[in-house]
Amino acid sequence: MNCVFVQIRCTPGTAYRVAKDITLREIHSELYSTSGEFDLLLKLYIPAGDDVGKFINDNLLDIAGIERTLTTLTFRAF
Repeated sequence: MNCVFVQIRCTPGTAYRVAKDITLREIHSELYSTSGEFDLLLKLYIPAGDDVGKFINDNLLDIAGIERTLTTLTFRAF
């Protein structure tokens, strides 16, 4: 499994609905509301061998209200 963090910017006024839609899909490990440039921080585990971009595109980016994302790949936990 590959641990990936995705920061999500939502259309104004939609962050709680977007968060609810993400939780209903049950793809996340953790989901937080955040301050700053992005509204949500999503931690998810992508199965080894799966294409990260395709997984995110197929499972996340079709949610209405997501304006922009920033994905951070992880390599090792300390």
